[in-house]
Amino acid sequence: MRPTIETPPSDPNEGSLPVRALARRAAAAARVGRRSILPILLALVVAACAGGPSGAVATGNPTPAPTPTPSPSPTPFPMTLTDDEGGTLTLPAEPRHIVSLTPATTEILFALGAGDRLVATTDFDDYPPQVTTLPHVATYSSVDVEKIVGLGADLVIAGGNAFNNPDSVTQLRRLGIPVLVVYAATVDGVLADIELVGAAVGRATEASALAADMRAQFEQVRSLTASLPHPRTFYELDATKEIYGPADDSFIAEMITYAGGTPITTGSRTAFNISLEKLVAANPEVIVLGDANYGTTADVVRSRPGWKSMAAVRSGAIRPIDDTVTTRPGPRLVEGLRALAMAIHPDLVLPPLPVPSGAASPAPASGGSPAPSPSST
Repeated sequence: MRPTIETPPSDPNEGSLPVRALARRAAAAARVGRRSILPILLALVVAACAGGPSGAVATGNPTPAPTPTPSPSPTPFPMTLTDDEGGTLTLPAEPRHIVSLTPATTEILFALGAGDRLVATTDFDDYPPQVTTLPHVATYSSVDVEKIVGLGADLVIAGGNAFNNPDSVTQLRRLGIPVLVVYAATVDGVLADIELVGAAVGRATEASALAADMRAQFEQVRSLTASLPHPRTFYELDATKEIYGPADDSFIAEMITYAGGTPITTGSRTAFNISLEKLVAANPEVIVLGDANYGTTADVVRSRPGWKSMAAVRSGAIRPIDDTVTTRPGPRLVEGLRALAMAIHPDLVLPPLPVPSGAASPAPASGGSPAPSPSST
């Protein structure tokens, strides 16, 4: 339920995860939009897991969000930017009271050293840990415009492709609040959004350094898996009723390719549901459980009617993964790619991730007026 999609379905419910599954994961996933799966990217996408039950899931080599430490960026304000949906916004000065409406952009702000300017987030933000003390101004289905106005926000960063309610974005703009909409449909889009957010908050140099480091880490994994066999790989997003997996050309399908697999997709660029018959015909050699944090296990998969003929089930190549880092389009995506590569190729040896230099981003809400006490939405 995470990857981003190129275009929303004409039917708002076509191909999207069931409402029950969305609600179950909304507090744990930052990738599902109001009308469609995101993920990514998407925002994997569409926001990542905001903390599921702990368990034995592959996570690569977890590290804190990277904190670049180049010289401070120049502050070319006022500035006008164009966001991922073609909207323009003018920022008269460096924003001091920022609202983030996706967990991925929250992580980006902290990685760039701008976390001290955050005054509010969503009720499914979970990383870094200090964000949980901030007020909530959004759920997966609604945005509290009045609360955002009351916080004196001078920049709101929202998720595109209907991750956040487009009507709320329009309302905020009409009230004179600059809104930057980001939507990463690809890995390159994730890196571009990091640079876009960096420019908006006066951290362009730091953002360029972070994007370059992530790009190098992505290329390292891709080069290490390029010569390996690329097994047919199905990334399970949900299967409580219908079966959901990556759409064609989606963010998560691209991640599987980078990780050394051949993605099994739904056959549509907009729908994330796939029939059992089609999945059986595709005959996955590896099944990666993106829903492992929600109770799905290899035993559960093996017990499903009609699944026993698949090569992955016969060989036992059913592997859990931490869906948060794999599908949240932010600084920890490198960890997600490494975890995915290890799930597809368990014998793969990856070099350790570089240890981030510098201190973590300051605690939220300094450098502006004090943040109000947290509230739930």
